Amino acid sequence: MLTALSIANIVLIERLDLDFEAGLGVLTGETGAGKSILLDALGLALGARADSALVRQGTDRAQVTASFAPPAAGSPLATLLADNDITQGVGEPLIIRRTLKADGGSRAFLNDQPCSAALLREVGGHLVEIHGQHDDRGLLAPAGHRALLDAYARADTAAVAAAHAAWRAAEAKLAAARAAIAEAERDREWLEHCVAELQALAPQPGEEAELAEARAAMQKGERLAGDLGAILEAFDGSDGGPALLRGAARRLDRLAGDHVLLAEALAALDRAIIEADEAETKLHEAARAMEYDPERLDATETRLFELRAMARKHACQPDELADLTGTLAARLDAIEGGSAGLARLEAAVAESAAAYTRAATVLSDQRAKAAARLDAAVADELAPLKLDAARFRTLVERLPADRWGPEGIDRVEFLIATNPGAPFAPLAKIASGGELSRFILALKVALAEEGGADTIIFDEIDRGVGGAVASAIGERLARLAGAGKQLLAVTHSPQVAAKGAFHFVIAKSSEGTVTRTSVHTLDDAGRREEIARMLSGAEVTEEARAQAERLLEVAA
Repeated sequence: MLTALSIANIVLIERLDLDFEAGLGVLTGETGAGKSILLDALGLALGARADSALVRQGTDRAQVTASFAPPAAGSPLATLLADNDITQGVGEPLIIRRTLKADGGSRAFLNDQPCSAALLREVGGHLVEIHGQHDDRGLLAPAGHRALLDAYARADTAAVAAAHAAWRAAEAKLAAARAAIAEAERDREWLEHCVAELQALAPQPGEEAELAEARAAMQKGERLAGDLGAILEAFDGSDGGPALLRGAARRLDRLAGDHVLLAEALAALDRAIIEADEAETKLHEAARAMEYDPERLDATETRLFELRAMARKHACQPDELADLTGTLAARLDAIEGGSAGLARLEAAVAESAAAYTRAATVLSDQRAKAAARLDAAVADELAPLKLDAARFRTLVERLPADRWGPEGIDRVEFLIATNPGAPFAPLAKIASGGELSRFILALKVALAEEGGADTIIFDEIDRGVGGAVASAIGERLARLAGAGKQLLAVTHSPQVAAKGAFHFVIAKSSEGTVTRTSVHTLDDAGRREEIARMLSGAEVTEEARAQAERLLEVAA
């Protein structure tokens, strides 16, 4: 609820700091004193349109700061702040600040963090309800009626929301499966051709590199075949190098004993024969390794080119062809096995839809029963508020299936008929603003603690009534404030003012060409004098003071 309000340079208000309490607070003052300015300033803090006309003449900037009790952990407001990265300390007040420049520019802050005016309006909707002569928010919006009725019914809507989410998830899985099968069906002929082609090719990971290496070796062997043949000829036959070396060694062996140098020469010759034999062995091995076989080369190149062509066809690397074969085969298999899978998913959708319908039907029944109780409770409040000819009805209407959602299967709207025989119509169609405010008060009292903001403002709800009706309005305002709410009532009725737990008086004063609006908190004596003024007019009489005293005693 609202705990403090600071205003600077708003129209006639130069500087104003107010503290607020729980319960019913009343704001009084003579006509034209500036009560609307106070509400305009609060509205600015709650995200209303920034009108530069609100900036006090002669100043370049206006500012409004409103402090509220910290939102409860896990509440919709706490969730909204967290979702928008607004830091809220535990136990610390929620502070809203709005500045407005004379040129029309404005800035908004939540806990000193910049925010948009749209977010400010959304936050303000959780904090304060304002009901006045031209109110178009709060209980007038049918979008909120269903939530109010659910709160009044103490209905558990979470089960319906969860069942709806499960239903939609099952439908999404079914739709995805049908789309996948339809896509595969469209591609069946292409898939069959590709899978057959790939399976016939039977590509293996790493095969392309092996083929390329073998092809390169055979191509090199073709080029070297002539040279290797000529070299090997130098080793073959009786005229070859190794044969000549062995013949020389045999002859030298007979002479080696005649001189030490001949023995050393024979040893060297033996080593040469060994090296020549090893060289000949390596040459033959190399020739075999690089042996040029035209048929084998042709087969290797054909396989290599087939792999590379298939990879180009499918825009992938040759090593990826093996995995691609499995992927396309799986898509083809999905077409064949899709019917069984679809049947399971369709059964899951039907089951989740039935579960949602059962939960939503239970909720709908709860709403219908709660609507009857609410209608009776509102009817009890109408006669004392001079609305005895009016009728109230909570419409609970089944929606078409395509509009069922997480909130259930019903449309809920509060309807009224203000005259006997008149048809029921939406709340916003009430003829006069005074009737509308009183009707909203009756509905608020009937709903009591169920839903709505913690701070409720009624702007001149008592317009056009007096006496017993005004007293009835005051009693209901006090009762509603006693249900854990904070109410602020702008009033011209002494009967309503006497019911307040705290009382502000708004006054306007002039010094030369400067006009100012001020607001003061009244003590007991001040309250009696102000209520006496409201009773008697310009001149406060002793009779008015005595009557004011009686009103305050009755209210206490």
